[in-house]
Amino acid sequence: MSYIEALIIAIIEGLTEFLPVSSTGHMMLGTAMLGIEPTPFVKLFTVAIQLGAILSVIVLYFKRFFKSINFYIKLLVAFIPAAIAGLLLGDQIDAALENLWGVAIALLVGGVVLVFADKWFNKEEINSDEEISFFTAFKIGLCQCIALFPGVSRSGATIIGGKAFKLNKQLAAEFSFFLAVPTMFAATAKKLLDFYKDGGSLTGEELKLLAFGNVVAFLVALIAIKTLIGILNKYGFKWFGIYRIIIGIILIILFKMGVSIAII
Repeated sequence: MSYIEALIIAIIEGLTEFLPVSSTGHMMLGTAMLGIEPTPFVKLFTVAIQLGAILSVIVLYFKRFFKSINFYIKLLVAFIPAAIAGLLLGDQIDAALENLWGVAIALLVGGVVLVFADKWFNKEEINSDEEISFFTAFKIGLCQCIALFPGVSRSGATIIGGKAFKLNKQLAAEFSFFLAVPTMFAATAKKLLDFYKDGGSLTGEELKLLAFGNVVAFLVALIAIKTLIGILNKYGFKWFGIYRIIIGIILIILFKMGVSIAII
């Protein structure tokens, strides 16, 4: 992997990690279209640079992370379902990561949901972290499990889940951001552990690429988070849904035409 390729993939990650469009799906497509060789390091890179993106949440919402112990307990409660599902379905998730057809369909279906989300989930009764119950946090965590399948979008599933359980748009988005921190830390730690268990080792150059990718993802994610909040408050989910539908249809047409894309 070159620094140019690392830059492009990290920009994709930073832009899409917190948007309801699926960062994993976009990185899969990005690496495929760039023709990047599917080495174990490349697979590790696409997961590990998520750390850079989630650090932007801690920086932007620093004070919110030190409000109360209840805040951390709610995040833990929301994190547990995906943690268990990830451990139990590890092989199935790895298989799904090699299926671009699945990504295309997930983008399309998820897009339809987003187009109608504002109409379906329009009750906004919860307006602060303190008002989120432990049970509501757990239900949002269950929604996150759906996003273990590439193309669904972790942020999309949890934001829509939050809206479905009566959080206002901004709070639903922010809780999704906060939930990304333990989730992405755990995913990166597991990927690193699996990498070393399989006999992998990182060269000095690969460590530099990882550091570079995390810095780029961090900087881009700072902009993406602020942008998402502004778009959600002004336009809702509709335009994200339309974008997903367009990308999903284009991919399905390409695959139907026999266009072959090598995937990681």
